[in-house]
Amino acid sequence: MKIGNLFFDVPVFLAPMAGVTDHAFRLIAKDCGCPLVFTEMVSAKGLYYGSQKTWELLNFTEEEKPIGVQLFGSDPEIMGKMAGLVSGLGFDLLDINMGCPAPKIVKNGDGAALMKDPSLAREVMQSVVYNSHIPVTVKIRKGWDEENINAVEIAQIAQDAGVYAITVHGRTRNQFYSGKADWMVIKEVKEAVEIPVIGNGDVFTPEDALRILETTGCDGVMIARGAMGNPWLFERTITYLKTKQLPPPPSPQAKIYTALKHLDKAIEVKGEKRAIKEIRKHIGWYLKGLKDCSKVRRKINYASSKDEVENILLSYLKAINNFGSSPF
Repeated sequence: MKIGNLFFDVPVFLAPMAGVTDHAFRLIAKDCGCPLVFTEMVSAKGLYYGSQKTWELLNFTEEEKPIGVQLFGSDPEIMGKMAGLVSGLGFDLLDINMGCPAPKIVKNGDGAALMKDPSLAREVMQSVVYNSHIPVTVKIRKGWDEENINAVEIAQIAQDAGVYAITVHGRTRNQFYSGKADWMVIKEVKEAVEIPVIGNGDVFTPEDALRILETTGCDGVMIARGAMGNPWLFERTITYLKTKQLPPPPSPQAKIYTALKHLDKAIEVKGEKRAIKEIRKHIGWYLKGLKDCSKVRRKINYASSKDEVENILLSYLKAINNFGSSPF
């Protein structure tokens, strides 16, 4: 699959996720073989008005490349200006967010709300494409609700606007992340446009990735929630798609060591106090399904320092290695 001058032998990508795909998480994903990562979604208006927290979301390192930046907003002029700015910072792709269902986003007409106004969506995409120095992609949903399914229409508008590729999440905005993703709408989009189409939604295993590719005929796969606490999904999926041989899942030891590595990377960028707070959810995801993991999570949630978190995880690891169970 090719997007601009980027070629992907096995296109299995990390989706942009607010509060999840920060620098540390992206590095972990890269370590696990992910070919392309994205920043968290970035507010064009936040950049325009000089929000420091918003600007911090644009920080990345060469180790993360190729990397895409995702912008959200519904003002064509501001989106265009900020596209011109961020596309000069070294990113490889610029993605337009037209899929976020969060109330605080859609109430301003941003994210998935743009799909309700195809004319405005066209203006936004044209402005971003015109001003960007790098290839532009867009991520959409099935539609706003079951009475307003227009993924094909938006995809055709995107193609006409000069967008290089489109990612389709097979749920409506009103579904949020509930129910089952409709992969058939991805197939409909693929049949309606000539640009690459990336399928998204309910990809939690390597087998899911193969099924979405075979079912829809899409060109690539984007993994979101399936990667939370499970970055090995990228290398396992790529191996499976190449060989049809399913690699074993990560061991409990691998999960704990990766959680510790994730903690170190987060502290390097955000400092100990902030990193400890933000790493708790990630550690919970890493430990999910392990024996006594709920007890370990509770202890982690009360930890306030790197040493405390490390001691809890290393004690847990030692018990698993020695006895196959935990002391908690």
